[in-house]
Amino acid sequence: TLLIGMSAQGALAAATRSGAVEGFVPNAFIRIARDGAVTLISKQPEIGQGIKTSLPMVIAEELDVAWESVRVVQGDLNLEAYGSQGAGGSNSTPNNYENFRRLGATARAVLVRAAAQSWNVPATECTTDGGHVLHAASQRRLAYGALVDAAAKLPLPEAASVAVKDPATFKLLGKRIGGVDNPAIVSGKPLFGIDVQLPGMLHAQYVKCPVFGGKPLRANLDAVRALPGVKDAFIIEGTANLNGLRPGVAIVATSTWAAIRARRLLEVEWDEGVGASHSWAGFTAQAQAAAKQAGASVMRQDGDVDKALAGAAKSGEAAYSYPFISHASMEPQNCTAWFKPDGALELWAPTQNPNAGQALVSSTFGIPKEKIAMHIIRSGGGFGRRLSSDFIVEATAIAQRIKEKAPVKLTWTREDDLQHDHFRPGGFHFLRGGVDKAGKVVGWHNHFVTFANRVEQDGKSTLRNGSGGSLSPDEFPGRWLANCQLEQTALECSVPMGPWRAPGSCVFAWAFHSFIDELAHAGGRDPLAFRLELLGDKDIVPPSVERGQPYNVARMRAVLQTAADKAGWGKKKFARGQGQGIAFHFSHRGYVAQVAEVTVSKDGKVK
Repeated sequence: TLLIGMSAQGALAAATRSGAVEGFVPNAFIRIARDGAVTLISKQPEIGQGIKTSLPMVIAEELDVAWESVRVVQGDLNLEAYGSQGAGGSNSTPNNYENFRRLGATARAVLVRAAAQSWNVPATECTTDGGHVLHAASQRRLAYGALVDAAAKLPLPEAASVAVKDPATFKLLGKRIGGVDNPAIVSGKPLFGIDVQLPGMLHAQYVKCPVFGGKPLRANLDAVRALPGVKDAFIIEGTANLNGLRPGVAIVATSTWAAIRARRLLEVEWDEGVGASHSWAGFTAQAQAAAKQAGASVMRQDGDVDKALAGAAKSGEAAYSYPFISHASMEPQNCTAWFKPDGALELWAPTQNPNAGQALVSSTFGIPKEKIAMHIIRSGGGFGRRLSSDFIVEATAIAQRIKEKAPVKLTWTREDDLQHDHFRPGGFHFLRGGVDKAGKVVGWHNHFVTFANRVEQDGKSTLRNGSGGSLSPDEFPGRWLANCQLEQTALECSVPMGPWRAPGSCVFAWAFHSFIDELAHAGGRDPLAFRLELLGDKDIVPPSVERGQPYNVARMRAVLQTAADKAGWGKKKFARGQGQGIAFHFSHRGYVAQVAEVTVSKDGKVK
């Protein structure tokens, strides 16, 4: 388990017992000093979701220490010590909660045993509270700080033997606690990747082709090098990886402003490549043509949709589309890279996926992972954008080329961030459906036209759909209907794509429930009753594909009905042009329902 992998029998505990580290360090996440100060390591990247506060709270709850005595430190990338360190897919809490409880409870158990031995009483007679071990019968108490030397000499108990708290006794979890970084944020103290400052640091800009997949042929490098504050300017050949090191022109200067000012005078002749032919109008025409054909792949085929729709009392078709969208996180992409004289590389990056960043740097430049140190810096927003590591390899490429062995901070401009994002894939849904005389859905067909990049891997050329650009065979209402066909076709493009704020769900929910509303309207049904009927009476619907997730229908029905009740569904009176809409969706382990109150003005504007 995670606990065993980071137990006191590891190297960190050995260092503690040899005196190399002062205090009690039962695992890689906890250190208790002799003065009682508690330091907890936050291993996950903090991107604004609060995980730097909430996960240490889990440890502190089980350790039973006062939150005021806790200091939280962001851990660097160290998979051996900390395990997985990515932040994405809403997984940080569910993946770590139980293990972190065990971490805190195990440390507490050792401290209790140390106190019990010093008092010569059974450990079962001892309790803890606010960083102290208590013995009620003798009214004695010892602070954790006074126990660290004795505790450090004790073996850790087996993880399975350690009892965690009854949640009913929680003192910290469930309380409203401010973020540990809030004071630094509101006072403007250096905290984010863009704030990193190192002695002798240089600053860089990296200019890429305005057309995706393009590359520089030549540039006025000599003229740029002669500008004030500019240390160097050069072309980086880059790779064909649209999500990695793309070709471009680097400018290195003594300040960010000097680099940006020189950039304005940079003149580049570009080979724009095939991406120059891309346009949304062109993609739309391709999608409409594809929709008239069978899908390139069939994701789900249940029953006979054509026959069901032919016999439906009412049927309809609808087409929904959505564009490529930028993440537009508050902090533009940035990274600081420093090559040391011995060939080691040190990185400071606001990243959601430090392990992938380290791996991409290693594979791109042939640097062993053990020679790449990654400092995880707080991100000014992520939303999936910082799961990509292009800005990390760009900073590395620039730092590798400069003559000085100095740290280089690459800072994207806001324009860079919007123009060279890894976008949410655009998409087109061509839907057909029908209802019987009772207004019940009898058939559903969706031809999803999505986007893919061509990827060269292991000597083979393949198309890879953008993140969130693939339709799962189990996507609702698949599994619920006797006649359901889901198919998809991918259009090849040169637009870099990446995960964007609940990939897939962020657009599928809108498209599917819009069409569900159209079918409810065609059948003369109340939208809430129509959805409840569609969900059916089973409490759990199992997955139909490998690694699929079971669907807790009972929970979804309850969430949907609760949202409707709280919104006064069916009980409110609305003026002409006003009304309510309702929808639900399962996304990233969450069951969600919403009611919207909508006004459509005479000129068609929606509020």
